[in-house]
Amino acid sequence: MPRELVTIQVGQCGNQVGCRFWELALREHAAYNTKGVYDEALSSFFRNVDTRVEPPRNLPVGEGRGAIRTLKARSVIVDMECGVINEMLKGPLGEVLDTRQLVSDVSGAGNNWAHGHHEYGPRYHDAILDKIRLTAEDCDSLQSFMVLHSLGGGTGSGVGTYIVRMLADEFPGVFRFTGSVFPSEDDDVVTSPYNAMLALGQLVEHADCVLPIENQALIDIVNRTEAARDRAAAADAAASAVSGLKGSGGGSKPFDSMNGVAASLLLHLTASVRFEGPLNVDLNDITMNLVPYPRMHFLLSSMSPLQPPPKDKDVGRAAAALALQPRTLDQVFGDVFSREHQLIRADPRAATYLACGLIARGPTATMADINRNVARLRPQLKMVHWNSEGFKLGICSTPPVGCPFGLLCLANNTAIAHTFTTMRERFDKLYKRRFYTHHYEQYMDPGGFTSAMEVVGDLTAQYRALEGATQAPPLTRLRPRGLSFLP
Repeated sequence: MPRELVTIQVGQCGNQVGCRFWELALREHAAYNTKGVYDEALSSFFRNVDTRVEPPRNLPVGEGRGAIRTLKARSVIVDMECGVINEMLKGPLGEVLDTRQLVSDVSGAGNNWAHGHHEYGPRYHDAILDKIRLTAEDCDSLQSFMVLHSLGGGTGSGVGTYIVRMLADEFPGVFRFTGSVFPSEDDDVVTSPYNAMLALGQLVEHADCVLPIENQALIDIVNRTEAARDRAAAADAAASAVSGLKGSGGGSKPFDSMNGVAASLLLHLTASVRFEGPLNVDLNDITMNLVPYPRMHFLLSSMSPLQPPPKDKDVGRAAAALALQPRTLDQVFGDVFSREHQLIRADPRAATYLACGLIARGPTATMADINRNVARLRPQLKMVHWNSEGFKLGICSTPPVGCPFGLLCLANNTAIAHTFTTMRERFDKLYKRRFYTHHYEQYMDPGGFTSAMEVVGDLTAQYRALEGATQAPPLTRLRPRGLSFLP
């Protein structure tokens, strides 16, 4: 039976990541669906629509042999500014996105979480819910919602978390995943510390699983990757002659490389849902095995390889990228536990693992290989004592496009507490002087700041309490007194 996933992309950042995601998803399915049939793998992300009739009719998967007519993404697109949406509709993905599934305004939320959450959220509640419900009704077996948004702006943080709460109320039985982009310390939005803290408080309460993605970590990854590709291209005279461009190839848009990393995470995450494998992992398996307590659902993500290979037309850069791909399965296992491959700025090896999920992709990945690498790396990791063997393993036979194999690591790790602490410190710098709070108090009660601080503070304390809990506490045993009580 098909297992569908509905994405809800909110705000400028969420829509740019979503746009890159749909581009890479089409590229991946085109590489492995050479017959052009509408199969179960394709139905996870797309509807097959017959536009020859009015109104257009959804075509069922059936036996997975029907021809593709017109693909429409299972997506709801929300933005309170129409600029990014208009650009998407004019681009190559315009035919894939269903214009009936768009919700937009003109003025935007003005980088104000409260404006988005308490003004635009209730105003467009019915419109957004109708479009989400229509998309869900087109699914045979809806497995999860994936909300793509950022925490630094107004729409992504405010409306995005409003939608997450709406999903918890209206679809309590469907898992709510979020790909949440955390702002960097030098973010150009002055009020991003307020927006991030207020949005984070909502995610703690209403999301099932949050995949934090730090802007600064993406910048560092792209800079390292591009520098390595340039060195590899320069070492090859033929490649350097045809590449000659810095970045991900001529004609690429700003942030495309960063968005490509975030989009690759979602493709790896859903690979076992879409493709067959000897040990598939559903999204509900992830929440069941990696979330020990309801609020502690923030998973550190790392991948190898980190970026999709360049397009075929970027011949020189494609050759350089191929030279940088991991050559052995052992290498990708080492990569995903390294600091350089984390999608947030953290070193998980220096902190404590509560649980760890590993999803391998590729026909050469076997259970024996995975178990051997886990046994090799396990002594180097600090696991919490009550879950010392807490590895959830999965194998998908279909590799990433252009790579022989790949690996995704999802870790519930106490290193996330440092990220929360940094966000709190940035928040405190503004809030202790009450800078800009009057803009927020137009739409929300001032107590909302305190409430968010308490929620995030409690969560940070929970993670801190488990830091270093790698040894079970000693048990106090009672000594048998025997007959000593007799006179």
